[in-house]
Amino acid sequence: MKRAGLAILLWAADPDDPVRLATPFAHAAAAAALDMQVEVYFTARAVLLLKPGVAEQLRASERFDKSIADWMQDALDHGARFFVCSDALAAQGLTQEDLIPAGRRHGGAVQYASRAAHSAWAALVF
Repeated sequence: MKRAGLAILLWAADPDDPVRLATPFAHAAAAAALDMQVEVYFTARAVLLLKPGVAEQLRASERFDKSIADWMQDALDHGARFFVCSDALAAQGLTQEDLIPAGRRHGGAVQYASRAAHSAWAALVF
């Protein structure tokens, strides 16, 4: 069976630990390049990556000149869509209007669980 999509949950992807942040977006870009639907769900402190200026200042390694924002843009350029959890936003004192335009779609636990439970979708958690 061919997979129709990939749902990625960013739960432990914390801006305070940028070494872990490039990988989910590399996987998102790769799956999207393979013509899969890709949905990236930002929850917990990962929602901070959608705040303007945050991801631009982060690098996964000193050996890369590429920012986390660049990795995120690669995923978007290949067709990935970003979704944000409204409860996580509230916990961080943010609203959807505080986010970059690509991060203003609402998508939470029910939407992610629906994708993860669907046999035509794969799911990853970072």
